[in-house]
Amino acid sequence: MKNWKLLTVLMAMMLLVLAACGSKDDAKKEDTGSKTDSKPAEEQKEEASTYPITIPAIKDGEDNFKEVTLDKIPENVVVFDYGFLDTLDALDVKIAGLPQKSVPEYLSKYTDTTYVNVGSLKEPDFEAISSMNPDIIFISGRQASAYDELSKIAPTVYVGVDDKNFVESFKEKTELAGKIFGKEKEAADAFAAYEAKVEEVKAKTASAEEKALIVLANEGSLSAYGPGSRFGVIHDVYGVKAADEKIEASTHGATASFEYVRDTNPDILFVVDRDAAVNPEGESGTKAAIENEIVGATNAAKNGKIFYLDPQVWYLSGGGLTSETQKVDDVLKAFN
Repeated sequence: MKNWKLLTVLMAMMLLVLAACGSKDDAKKEDTGSKTDSKPAEEQKEEASTYPITIPAIKDGEDNFKEVTLDKIPENVVVFDYGFLDTLDALDVKIAGLPQKSVPEYLSKYTDTTYVNVGSLKEPDFEAISSMNPDIIFISGRQASAYDELSKIAPTVYVGVDDKNFVESFKEKTELAGKIFGKEKEAADAFAAYEAKVEEVKAKTASAEEKALIVLANEGSLSAYGPGSRFGVIHDVYGVKAADEKIEASTHGATASFEYVRDTNPDILFVVDRDAAVNPEGESGTKAAIENEIVGATNAAKNGKIFYLDPQVWYLSGGGLTSETQKVDDVLKAFN
């Protein structure tokens, strides 16, 4: 009897020990599972890398730009397009080289000697670029003729924005920057802020009856721009009515005269001063040339509605997150 009682006690103690061990194992498993599930989403996203990524071939007019595949995030970056530089700057992406001669004032930090000067906008310094051994080169229309030569040095990606399909194209280039450099969320948030700004100006122009004309002033001569042109975002996106709907959309605009401006008689005249853009330290005679007796006969002149758009933003660095927001602010001034 005593042996039986002892055996019962021992078996009971063994069951208690096994149960305790099982509880610890279950708790350990639950704890491990909890840690896995609670891992920050950012870390999980980083582990699921999107690389390699392929950037599709692009055709812009008569120019063809080949497909590019990247195996990792580029670190040694050369940028020729100031609009894309603007976007990379807004996304806090580091670059190594750029053409420094005509850098817009708001991007002046890139004129520092810590960055390699890779030539001018239309004349790349191939030797300087090659010596950098870049991981990627970003270009737009001004460098199209140098594409083949640049492509021999490093993967070269065209990031010019399509003026005829501006918002979708601009969004695409912004998303591309975010995708290449792992800044997708930042790019999406920044573009959403830009869209909100556009809605702000559209709310103003929707009920406005005023019609506008856009001219580029260059050494005393004028070119006019309408819908679908390089400055056509004013009409196509912001909703400002055009004083002349028949202006041919071209890169260099339609040749115009002061008499044309008078006869078109815009309620608002937007002026892009090319002289001030390419010679920021020199004097520009554009204002004196524009505000003459002939143009003075227009509604725009009579009502104080001649607006000089920021020349560096409009002429040099369009298509960037900062520059495009600045453009909206420039046009808003005409409706406040």
